[in-house]
Amino acid sequence: MLDSLFPMRFLDLGVILAYLIGITWFGSRFRSSQKTLKDYFLGGRTAPWWAIAFSIVSAETSTLTVIGTPGIAFRGDLGFLQVVLGYLAARLVISTLFLPHYFRGEMYTAYELMQRRFGPNIRKLTAGSFLLLRSLAEGVRVFAISIVISIILGTGEMSSILLIVALTLFYTFEGGMEAVIWTDVVQMFLYVGGAIISLFVIVQQIPQGWDHIWQVAGAANKLRVFDFRFEWSTEFFARPYSFWAGVIGGCFLTTASHGTEQLMVQRLLSAKSQDESRWALFGSWFVIFFQFALFLLIGLILYVFYQDTGRAAPTVPDRIYPQFIWEFLPPGVAGLVMAAILAAAMSNLSAALNSLASTTVMDFWKPLARKERSEADYLRIARWVTVFWGGVLLVIAFLARQVQSVLEYGLGIASIVYGALLGTFLLGVLTTRVGERAAMCGMAAGLSINLYLKFGTTVAWTWYVLIGTAATFTTAWLASFVLPRENTQNV
Repeated sequence: MLDSLFPMRFLDLGVILAYLIGITWFGSRFRSSQKTLKDYFLGGRTAPWWAIAFSIVSAETSTLTVIGTPGIAFRGDLGFLQVVLGYLAARLVISTLFLPHYFRGEMYTAYELMQRRFGPNIRKLTAGSFLLLRSLAEGVRVFAISIVISIILGTGEMSSILLIVALTLFYTFEGGMEAVIWTDVVQMFLYVGGAIISLFVIVQQIPQGWDHIWQVAGAANKLRVFDFRFEWSTEFFARPYSFWAGVIGGCFLTTASHGTEQLMVQRLLSAKSQDESRWALFGSWFVIFFQFALFLLIGLILYVFYQDTGRAAPTVPDRIYPQFIWEFLPPGVAGLVMAAILAAAMSNLSAALNSLASTTVMDFWKPLARKERSEADYLRIARWVTVFWGGVLLVIAFLARQVQSVLEYGLGIASIVYGALLGTFLLGVLTTRVGERAAMCGMAAGLSINLYLKFGTTVAWTWYVLIGTAATFTTAWLASFVLPRENTQNV
């Protein structure tokens, strides 16, 4: 395996190894502050808003974004930024509708809100939907790590990602949410800094400079950001990156992911107050916009590079960016940027592990427990549940090896379930007549329709959440006129 590596590659491998050891040591140092479930799952609510904002960005990003976004621009244009505009609209909705409810009392998970409004069954259903959604989507993200490692080591074996998962699992096991947030901060600066370095190195590979880049990209129609075309047809709904799909679909997607999914809500709940949570939410958008613009620009410049040189680009779009880094960046710099990509992977994986564990313990284990346990007992259980989910994600990653575009596939998986989740949460905060059974009927309808959209139509994934939300909300509302209404309470 190492025969193909010339001597200077060992410098890159040394940089990557130093990073892996350093970030694992840093994250594990937070073990001493983990005394209760509040410490383990909410970081004791001591993190400042700006750290939570960076942690939100890291959770949104993942390896899918780092290696997938340049591939989107390489084979398309800058239209993905339309989705990011929808992210801002979503933050306005979450700040207005959901945050006030989450900060009434002390909550550990998003799904406690559903029990307060509907009952214990809908809490388990929404929490179970999250566990299914996050494990499938995160499994694809874990698989994305193997794309990077296969380029570094020249092997595609799934065993190559075991080291990354094991190290991430170790510091998440030890340090809980506090370790997740602060390692996220370090890792976010690393992968954004690595992207900026790689951008300048790539530009240096094009002697004619920026004017030539804009000329070639413009001739190939790659500078287009907005697509305002509107026609009521199957083609319109099949385009994932139109203005309407981006802003409307992006808004619904992010309202669901940041407002109803424990992966993000857990970060919002970790803030000291509702105001700091709101600052973190909006602050993260500015970083996200810059980040997506940066990675799209990298993909655009790589397109020009391959056009100018006549080189054959990798057939898998997700390999274009990491393979260029490994082949063309100077020794040491390549290792740093590759470490940055692994940082994004570890950041998202640690967040997923902690959120999966918190939902399992707080929404299933504790409510079903037949006897009272001490905080120390539950803390021990939480750590071992984290290990369990690490194993589950490895299995799913192994099964995801046939995925072509990890970013779009991951978002597609998430969007199938998001519609049912968001529709149910909106029922909870916007209505009073809908009861638990009607809400469960709505969830079943929303999930069924999105499964049909995914596997039976050409509708783009950017529309799934909107359609699923509408189906869930409408079905539950109509069912409330037929099904006997249980006692409900306002949230």
